[in-house]
Amino acid sequence: MKKIKYIIILILIYSCEDVIVLDVPTSQPRLVIDASINWFKGTSGNEQEIKLSLTAPFFNMDIPPANNAIVTITDNNNNSFEFIEEGNSGIYINSTFIPEINGEYNLTVIYNGETYTATETLKSVPEITRIEQNLEGGFTGEETEIKAFFNDPADEENYYFFEFTPTLPVTPTLDTFNDEFVNGNEIFGFYVEEDLDIGQSVTIRNHGISKRFYEFMFILLQQTNSGGPFETQPATVRGNCINQTNPDNYPLGYFRLSEVEELVYTVE
Repeated sequence: MKKIKYIIILILIYSCEDVIVLDVPTSQPRLVIDASINWFKGTSGNEQEIKLSLTAPFFNMDIPPANNAIVTITDNNNNSFEFIEEGNSGIYINSTFIPEINGEYNLTVIYNGETYTATETLKSVPEITRIEQNLEGGFTGEETEIKAFFNDPADEENYYFFEFTPTLPVTPTLDTFNDEFVNGNEIFGFYVEEDLDIGQSVTIRNHGISKRFYEFMFILLQQTNSGGPFETQPATVRGNCINQTNPDNYPLGYFRLSEVEELVYTVE
């Protein structure tokens, strides 16, 4: 009987050494446009950046930057803002941007001989008026719940994008919200985290966003939060950026402009 056991153990050891090579399909790299213009309340909003990168194969650890692009934003007051790349980082900087609530802006990116464009409106956001916390929340009764309250403007459609970033080694929580059923009322952004304890803090950001970006992020978050890590994405979620030169070579990403309310809350 001992010999049989030894043979079984050896078979298991050798079987663990087999290498499985996955044949993952690849495609031509696409341009990824991360053009999030954020105007934080209480600041001039002059300093902005746009990040350009390229898609990469699934198992690549590095994200290749898109270098040597020409990046400009123009507004409806005939102002033009040129974004200059910082080294070879793929991060393009401008320090003279002029934010204007409800102002319409046009993005133009010229990369590898192709022209990409997008148009968006800068949306406002209300101030966060108060914070409520509950240290005995969640399904277990041991999670920390935080509610960030604000007053939604009446008689208009409003859309919001929340970021909750705790001082913990966890992924920030993202969420979207619209005022369809609570127009003109006091409403709140909701965050729950099991490991957030007294003395630790969370950075809360609420962005005013357009209806189109709300729909884009809502679908993207639904796909991201469903299924397993290797489940096929139901469909490519396209943003508002268009390749004017070659429409079939469409980019990924989005051009968004938001007024942002930021508050750092320490759990008591």
